[in-house]
Amino acid sequence: MGNEISILGLYGLVVIVTIFIQATAAAAQVGAMVLLKPRDNLQLTGVAARLDRAQLNSIVALAMFAPAIMILNQMGMETPATLFCAQAFLIARVLYVPLYAFGIAGLRTLAWTVGILATAWLYLIGLGWV
Repeated sequence: MGNEISILGLYGLVVIVTIFIQATAAAAQVGAMVLLKPRDNLQLTGVAARLDRAQLNSIVALAMFAPAIMILNQMGMETPATLFCAQAFLIARVLYVPLYAFGIAGLRTLAWTVGILATAWLYLIGLGWV
């Protein structure tokens, strides 16, 4: 899969695709014209609502993952362990969105946990604590 920076770039694209899929699902549910107006009282349900929550969670995950990768890159601390963590994060996060969208709660939670632990491990490596 390449180096950690490449994985960060790939995850950025995953988030963009996730946002696009969520917007498409929302448009299918309420109509594109509704999405052009203020959405103060918009209530999505089902897959569209789960995709909305998944895309918001994906953005938060990106906001946490990116600094860890940038710190490691800036410090020249990319190692096989950091590559493994970045790969684990990417795989977990790619799986997270469809697992969430289709309501597969147990596996979704496992994917989320792998992603957050991989991110935390990257910070611990960057801090020199492991």
